[in-house]
Amino acid sequence: MGQKDGEKWIAGANLQPTIPKSDRLPENKAALAALASAALAACGGGSETSTDITSARRSSALEDEALTQTTPLTHEESARFLAQATLGASRADIEALTSKGLETWLNEQFAMPVGMRLVDWLYSKGLDAEEFRFSQRGLDNALWRTLISSPDALRQRVALALSEICVASVSGVNSAYRQFALAYYYDLLQTHAFGNFRQLLEAISLSPAMGYYLTYRGNAKANPKTGSQPDENYARELLQLFTIGLVQLGTDGMPVVNNGQFVETYRAEDVSGLARVFTGWDLDTAGLSKPYPAAQMCRPMAQIASRYETGAKQFLGTTIPEGTDALSALRRALDTIYAHPNVPPFISRQLIQRLVTSNPSGNYVARVAAVFVNNGQGARGDLRAVVRAILLDPEARDRSQLQTPSWGKLREPVQRFVHWARAFGATSTGNAWDVGDLSDPGSRLGQSPLRSSSVFNFFRPGYVPPSTTLASQSLVGPEFQITNESTVAGYVNFMQSAVAGKSVGDLRANYTALLAKAGDPAALVAELQLVLAAGQLSPGTVATLTALLGGMAGKTTTELQNRVYAALTLVLACPEYIVQK
Repeated sequence: MGQKDGEKWIAGANLQPTIPKSDRLPENKAALAALASAALAACGGGSETSTDITSARRSSALEDEALTQTTPLTHEESARFLAQATLGASRADIEALTSKGLETWLNEQFAMPVGMRLVDWLYSKGLDAEEFRFSQRGLDNALWRTLISSPDALRQRVALALSEICVASVSGVNSAYRQFALAYYYDLLQTHAFGNFRQLLEAISLSPAMGYYLTYRGNAKANPKTGSQPDENYARELLQLFTIGLVQLGTDGMPVVNNGQFVETYRAEDVSGLARVFTGWDLDTAGLSKPYPAAQMCRPMAQIASRYETGAKQFLGTTIPEGTDALSALRRALDTIYAHPNVPPFISRQLIQRLVTSNPSGNYVARVAAVFVNNGQGARGDLRAVVRAILLDPEARDRSQLQTPSWGKLREPVQRFVHWARAFGATSTGNAWDVGDLSDPGSRLGQSPLRSSSVFNFFRPGYVPPSTTLASQSLVGPEFQITNESTVAGYVNFMQSAVAGKSVGDLRANYTALLAKAGDPAALVAELQLVLAAGQLSPGTVATLTALLGGMAGKTTTELQNRVYAALTLVLACPEYIVQK
């Protein structure tokens, strides 16, 4: 999409779709609207009073405490950690972590190879055939298969987070075999999720999906005769969104202020100079015959010498000399950006937001950014070390944060859906994984992987819900940008169907363990309290759910199934679940 469109989006961004008519739960619209307000309040976003902003930014004695691995984990602590580190965990996963401990679990996850590559699955299904040339067919299927069933659970959580920082969306890739372009892009994110951030930048910069999405594939050098200039889209977003941001930051992620003004990180001339680096790059069709097959979308882009700007390129106080070849120029440009002091706090804070909490303290950000700068062995940008630091930081593990209203984050809709699927072993009975595009806000999730409507992601990291307690305390709530009465209703309706095995193709969960407890409402609620909510449902909520389920018939198999369906839907809709603490 163009930059002007993006600027309009970022200025006006709170989407407010019309509340849909539904053939499910029609009598509950008022209740669902109340649920949206309750979700806001549960994360400090409603009109109710909340703790002062200092509660969210406190560091206290946590900074001086090391996380000891000698203290056994409780099941609730394990479930809470897995809610931050994965897209969903089962009872067996919780038991395993409780037994082995955090360090052992992390080491096992880091050692796992990429579990499921999207491109391989597309090929296995024959989706590279000519009939699918101008199709998206198979992309959603491959994504859901990987997110729901791939064994490398930590990698999937990080790869999805990276896809929301370095955004490429199928809706903006106008190419042949775009399902392969986006599948290859997600595979790159999987490959580099525990690697080096600088290598990730190079991989995405040469990916066909990004080349199409930010319109520099085929980008040509300036033409003095026509006055044309290189396309600046990627150069701008690489700086603004993927690496350094708009303003200079301290190591704690807070903007630097000089004479009462924020200090800009770059100027228009820097973007223009950097754009000259991204000229001449196009699809690599070497060895391929026309009509070019899907393979062209699964290779790094190559150089077209006649389109490349060979002159000097100046940006961010750096000059790449005239005559520097294209690949060397690209690498020198990325090295320059990568070395910028903003990169560690800018990326670290967003990863904390995606995994743990929307409003990390400055000390939390600074500790993680320090690991980004130096992983302890002199290496910069080690994402494995960064992810470990985020998850094991004392602020992330401190259970007293459960009592801090401004701590935590809203679980984004995709996370809630995949959590349900992973927690209860959902599988595709025919290996079709035909869940589909879940972007519709009125009848589905209002969010679907790799389908952001703009390069600014589904929601901005700095989004502040207007007229809320969060706003009054200068706190952010990114996921609230796609949360309103309509999306809350659409989510609950969709999950009610999904839980019952409807509206999700042949995806089916395994409720054997839940059915064994369905005759005892208290036991059923206790199981969901742990597996889904990590013990964070209040006593009042537990009592209410137990009473409601106890009022349902529970003798026949069908009646017990209905209890399970109702229990799951109610917990998945509960604000105490939707707010991840």
